[in-house]
Amino acid sequence: MHAKRWMTAVVAVPMLIFLIGPGPQWLFHALLAATALLALHEFYRMIQPQVAPIARIISMVLTAFLFFSLSLRWIILTPGIFALYAFLPLLLSLFHDMPPDKKHTATVASAVLGPVYVCIPLALLVLIDIQPFGHRWIFFLLVVVFATDTGAFYTGRTWGRHKLYESVSPEKTWEGTVGGFLAGTAAGVLFAAYTGIHPINAPLFLVAALVGTAGQLGDLVESMLKRNHGVKDSGNLLPGHGGLLDRVDSLLGAAPVMYIYLTLFRI
Repeated sequence: MHAKRWMTAVVAVPMLIFLIGPGPQWLFHALLAATALLALHEFYRMIQPQVAPIARIISMVLTAFLFFSLSLRWIILTPGIFALYAFLPLLLSLFHDMPPDKKHTATVASAVLGPVYVCIPLALLVLIDIQPFGHRWIFFLLVVVFATDTGAFYTGRTWGRHKLYESVSPEKTWEGTVGGFLAGTAAGVLFAAYTGIHPINAPLFLVAALVGTAGQLGDLVESMLKRNHGVKDSGNLLPGHGGLLDRVDSLLGAAPVMYIYLTLFRI
């Protein structure tokens, strides 16, 4: 399993570097859209059979249009798309001939949770990327998240003794969490120093620490969802990593933090 993780990374990382850096921007956005759609499919499959197939299709079509519109900088359309994520499943429920039951509302809520939890955070990466030097900030985000994940894994494996949240993720430890926090913060600061995207100051340390912490929380959130529904992995698409949702769970927590920081203080 450990070897498969590194083999997958060795193949995927150079491709990702090319797509984010010198590659065509539209191709990177298409990769994000495909990732969002596949991860959304894994999410719905994990919580099945609550969400009807037609509701899943509606969410996926809206997600594809969301990424398309953001890539073309039709940002003014996004509030309408967000509203349709909720309204169309409700409309579907309205015209479905079913006896009144409060469970129907919970079913619609499950349908809406998927794109809000999975797709919107990944769509924020498109909004970051289309800004000046946005690709560098995408690299910064990925460096922090990857370093946090790797630091937590090896620190926990070597020195981990005290369980972090055993009922949700039995293998995670406080030692691993601290190791990941330090590794992610250090990697973010070193990346900024090397690329010059941010002065070496207190806000840089803060944003690197917050992004890394949000990434670890995103990992725990997905672990909770898998625990709730009795599954080990969201899928088996990536050897050694499980499904796509298992691989991007940290980004789902970290991307909003990165976007908010850039919106308020940098862009």
